[in-house]
Amino acid sequence: MATSGNNDPKRRQLIVSSICKHFSLDPKAFSSEVPGNDIKNLYLNILKSSGKESPKNNDEVMKWIAFAESFPKDSKACHGVLNELNADLAQKSVLLGNGFTPSEADVIVFSAVHNSVIGLSNSEKDKLPHVMRWMDYIQSKEDLGALFQKILLEKPGFEPQKKAKGDKEAVQEKKKAPETEASDKDKELSVSLLNIQVGLICKAWKHPSADSLLVEEIDVGEAKLRQVVSGLAKYCSPEQLTNRRVVLITNVKPGKLRDVMSEGLVLCASNEDHTAVEPLLPPEGAKPGEHVSFSG
Repeated sequence: MATSGNNDPKRRQLIVSSICKHFSLDPKAFSSEVPGNDIKNLYLNILKSSGKESPKNNDEVMKWIAFAESFPKDSKACHGVLNELNADLAQKSVLLGNGFTPSEADVIVFSAVHNSVIGLSNSEKDKLPHVMRWMDYIQSKEDLGALFQKILLEKPGFEPQKKAKGDKEAVQEKKKAPETEASDKDKELSVSLLNIQVGLICKAWKHPSADSLLVEEIDVGEAKLRQVVSGLAKYCSPEQLTNRRVVLITNVKPGKLRDVMSEGLVLCASNEDHTAVEPLLPPEGAKPGEHVSFSG
C-alpha cells in the first residue's frame, strides 16, 4: 500500500519554508513539529500572519493542499500521481492563477513533489513534459533560495553549419554575440506558458475613441464575460463578430487600450500583405472555456 507523505516532517518543513518565502515571512515563526499542524493548518496560520485575505479560489487552493498532503513517499506510487499532474498541466500554464505570478498552490505542490521529481531518470522526466516545464517555471519565478536543488532541463538547441571566416568576419561575429544571446533566450520561451482558450463573442461594438479598434464581450466559460479590445475594425464589422467562436489568450495582464479595459488577446491570421485579417477558428465542437494545446 502506498504511504502518504503527510507524516513526513522534512517535507512538511520544506512546504512551510516555501510558503513563508512566498509571503516574505520568517519560517522560524512557524513550527511544523507541533502535533496537529498539518499542511492546511500551517498554511492558514501563515496566511493570517501575512495579513493577506483568503484567495477567491480558496477551494481550489485547499484541493491542491490535499494533493500535497497525500502525495506518496514511495517512488512507484508517486509515478502514477505525477502522470495525473502532468495531464492536468497539459491544459494550463500553472495550477492556479494567470501564470504571471505563481500562486501559493503552485508553491505548495512544487515543494511536495520536488524531491520525487529530482530523483527521476532523464527518460522518466521525458514522459512528464508538462510537469517539467511547470517546475522549471516555478523555480525561475519564486525566490526559494537554497531550499531546493535546481532542476536542470535539457533544452533542444540548434547549431547551424558555419563557413570558415576570416579574421575580420570573426571580429564582427564577436561584436554580435550579446544580440545572439538575447535571441537564444527568446527561443526558450514556450507556447505552453500561454493560456489559450475557446471563446464565444456575445457582443461587439466600435471603440468610442479609436477607429481601428473594436470592443468585444467574450464568453470563456467563466462567471462573467471578458471584455477584450482588438484591432479588427478595418477587417470585421461588429455584426460579423457577434456570435462568432474565437481563440484567445486569457493569461495576459489586463490593461486599458485607449481608456477601455481589455482582458485578453484574440488570436488572428492574415494574408501576406495584411489586407485580410480574421480571428482564428477553434476546433469543431470546442466549447467556450476549453483549452487549446499544441502537440510536440
